Amino acid sequence: MFHRLTLTCAALLSVVSAQLTITSPGTNDWWVASSANTLSWTCSTSPYQNFTILLTNSDASILDAPLAIIAVQQNYDCSETITQQQSAQPAGTGYVVQFASTLNSTDVYAQSQPFEIKALGSSYPTTTSSAGSTATGTSSGSAGAAQATKTGGTLAEYVPVGMSMVAALALGLVVA
Repeated sequence: MFHRLTLTCAALLSVVSAQLTITSPGTNDWWVASSANTLSWTCSTSPYQNFTILLTNSDASILDAPLAIIAVQQNYDCSETITQQQSAQPAGTGYVVQFASTLNSTDVYAQSQPFEIKALGSSYPTTTSSAGSTATGTSSGSAGAAQATKTGGTLAEYVPVGMSMVAALALGLVVA
């Protein structure tokens, strides 16, 4: 009985820790239209090998249907530079990036926080690392537009794995 309970708990913990989260763009991030923009995710905790990257907006006057900007993205890349052509969308708020099944785009694996696409020539957001240093990217509006550089990770990227380890230790599932 105890062995079955241990196996069930271990299986449940592995499902809970196996998640895909879009880390950028986030709540305080934005993209600049027709410029190189960064998309990143928690590849180390994802149960998916690949997915389709979609751009959506709840305002049909901005984007009337989800737009596939990358048909098949490999999970192990952990981030992708969205090209000028892929980000050539009108400036506006309410954009959301979705990662979906490559066979069925309505099967959404992960979704970003709503973010804004600012007009061409706007500056990128300032990012702060865990060490307190900041980095600011700028857009020149040309083909060589610079992009913001994120330094360090966020605690949210490491919590799922750490929490499952704590739970496993609490249940006595980890053998030294």
